[in-house]
Amino acid sequence: MTKTILRALAGETLPTPPIWMMRQAGRYLPEYRATRAEAGDFLSLCYNPDLATEVTLQPIRRYGFDAAILFADILLLPQALGAELWFVTGEGPRLSTIRSQADFDKLGRGKMIHDTLAPVYQTVANLSKALPDETTLIGFAGAPWTVATYMIAGRGTPDQGPAHALKAENRPLFEAIIDRLTEATVDYLSEQVKAGAEVVKLFDSWAGSLEGDDFDRYCTRPAQIITTELKSRFPGLPVIAFPRQAGDKYIGFHAATGADCVAIDDSVTPEWAADHVQPGGCVQGNLASRHMVTGGQDLVDETRRVVKAFSGGPHIFNLGHGITPDADPENVQLMIDTVRGKA
Repeated sequence: MTKTILRALAGETLPTPPIWMMRQAGRYLPEYRATRAEAGDFLSLCYNPDLATEVTLQPIRRYGFDAAILFADILLLPQALGAELWFVTGEGPRLSTIRSQADFDKLGRGKMIHDTLAPVYQTVANLSKALPDETTLIGFAGAPWTVATYMIAGRGTPDQGPAHALKAENRPLFEAIIDRLTEATVDYLSEQVKAGAEVVKLFDSWAGSLEGDDFDRYCTRPAQIITTELKSRFPGLPVIAFPRQAGDKYIGFHAATGADCVAIDDSVTPEWAADHVQPGGCVQGNLASRHMVTGGQDLVDETRRVVKAFSGGPHIFNLGHGITPDADPENVQLMIDTVRGKA
């Protein structure tokens, strides 16, 4: 029987939606923290295929999710293009900045990225062999706009101000960054598929800060280019797009990009998304991550609400964003049991 995630992505409405969870391999799990300590630091974990495979498998062993998503980071791609990348404990990633033509000219392109990213592809290959037969393997990358915001600012920012400023001040340079990332993302995801990824997901975590035509040009258009090229190279490859906090721009995103599934954050209600987005194809989402911390009857009630709202069409159950480090692993099990009718 075809895997449940693949059936949902193909447009099938299932009696019980398949489940996986963004950031399901992560700091909320004690076994992850132990493996992370063994690796020494976050980047060493990402680039160690044996350990990255292990942390990807941990939530599958514990919970039996219907999919595993490659353990990596969206900023490995800019590093492979030549940007400097490091992580500051307790604060997050730091990058060398791209704010001038001279900075941009230092970036590489083409096959050079694969030397740096080879351990990631090995992790995918390992997982393809190690996962249970019923578990779908998802590869991923950051979308060009979101990755560009980090490359331009050198770090995460509350409003993506530096990227918006460069867009306003030097549109040709900004668009060159987007184009370079679009091209590299296709190559990066292609290698993940060749290594064994069955589905790919494009995370545009900061899509919500793009407005009007900018959303169409720098979120929708790159997603469409990447999806079209991947499907040309790998006919039948399912693609999930996540333009987080897109609001009304979620409407029509399937058709505009060619994505098989649109992931929905929790700033919109499941009922609204069922009415306005699900007619376009499979949707993924959208339980608020806070329920993984607070648990209780509210978790059960909201989980049932999401399942009910999307029950009339193809749906993959997930959170509206990644699970947070303060989540209780027991609440994850309660969520899964509720979705599967065991709670």
